Amino acid sequence: MDWKPDRNAKKAIYKQLAEFIENGIADGTFPPDKPLPSERNLAKELNVNRSTVVAAYDELESNGLIQRNRGSGTTISKDIWGITKKRIPSWNRYVEAGSFLPNQPVIQRIRKEAVEHKLINLASGELSEDLFPLKFLREITSTRSFIGSLGYDHPQGNELLRGTITKHVKQFRKIETNPSSILITSGAQQALHLVVQCLLKPGDAVALEDPSYNYNLPIFKSAGIKPYYLPVGKDGIEPDDLLTLYKKHRIRMIFLNPSYQNPTGTLLSETKRKAILDISSEYGIPVVEDDPYSLTSFTGEEVSTLKSMDIHGNVLYISSLSKIVASGLRIGWIIGPRPVIERLSDAKQQIDFGHASYTQWIANDFLESENFNSHIKGLVKELEKRRNQIVTSLNYFLADQVEFFIPQGGIHLWCNVKKDYNEMQLLEESIKRGVIFVPGSTMGSKKGFVRFTFAREDEESIHEGIKRFAAALKFL
Repeated sequence: MDWKPDRNAKKAIYKQLAEFIENGIADGTFPPDKPLPSERNLAKELNVNRSTVVAAYDELESNGLIQRNRGSGTTISKDIWGITKKRIPSWNRYVEAGSFLPNQPVIQRIRKEAVEHKLINLASGELSEDLFPLKFLREITSTRSFIGSLGYDHPQGNELLRGTITKHVKQFRKIETNPSSILITSGAQQALHLVVQCLLKPGDAVALEDPSYNYNLPIFKSAGIKPYYLPVGKDGIEPDDLLTLYKKHRIRMIFLNPSYQNPTGTLLSETKRKAILDISSEYGIPVVEDDPYSLTSFTGEEVSTLKSMDIHGNVLYISSLSKIVASGLRIGWIIGPRPVIERLSDAKQQIDFGHASYTQWIANDFLESENFNSHIKGLVKELEKRRNQIVTSLNYFLADQVEFFIPQGGIHLWCNVKKDYNEMQLLEESIKRGVIFVPGSTMGSKKGFVRFTFAREDEESIHEGIKRFAAALKFL
């Protein structure tokens, strides 16, 4: 076959091959009376993996251009125009044509490995099951009668729960609000999606932290949003950097995780919080505050949310029970100006007709009970022990090979590996040894970092996990 793949092209090799054969069928290069080369022989001739040829033939078959016949090989379809045969959709083309982009391959790989294999999981941002308040939640479901409706609830979420959240955020986060300014969401992730989809348009510029959980989220690219980045230091971003970005790019929205930030674990200082709010009010830039961790302070320090300091109504506040109670409840919320909440509520109705009433009932009863406070105190003590363990293990196994900031709350530790290494090779070697983590490139622009999460595993497993990570690093 007189064709060679262009290995420098952005287009996948299997697609290049499929297009070459399709054009050859059209111009007669590949006549219908002769079989196409076998997958194995063609792969050898082109010096490509057999899977590449298989994918190309799959594409051609789905388009009705070829047919595979057991015993007689692959031939040109005698009914290319579909007169007598039904054609299979080219699902690969549909998958790749969708406007909603997939997660990065490395993130998909991490999740797949974590689900399918028994690994020490230092990657997941989820609490381990022994940190869930199972006893308290079981008590609610076994001793109390379900008082909600099994029909569609209020578009903004159950009114009783919104009233309870109003009291909760006032007591624990010093936020003054009312039920009409709250929307119940399926966790903080859905809240973020609603904000991006409903309040921004393609071409809008936004400010994101670097590093941050939002750094490589596909939702911004899917929506055509232009992200600009704010470096995160030991006490958060610099307000002057934000001002510079705004003047240069006319930033339309700021996304911040100010309390025990993911992944750095840093706490945005009080002075910087005030300065950011001043910039927000002076230039009319909305701030989206993502707050999963402000109740997890290891020092007992009361953390002020940006929303509690917001006197002008410039902050959209997002939080959830996922990181402090149970991820499976899927209870999150947005607090903001009423017109914004009504707009987001309308969009949520279009997606799922509102939140499940049963989990809202459980969340409401737990937030109202004295058990919530005792659960948080126990959770913080356990997270602090695990934080101490990962710090001890890193110092024991890696000593001068790493640098890291010790977080005073939250569930993440951001670690700088001093050795020059290939990030993906380190991940693969670690997986072979039975431990998984998040490579830093998925969360920030600086090289040489990894994110360890210490909420998913107990102290013994954390120690063993760092030991395995150190062995993988030494192998490189």
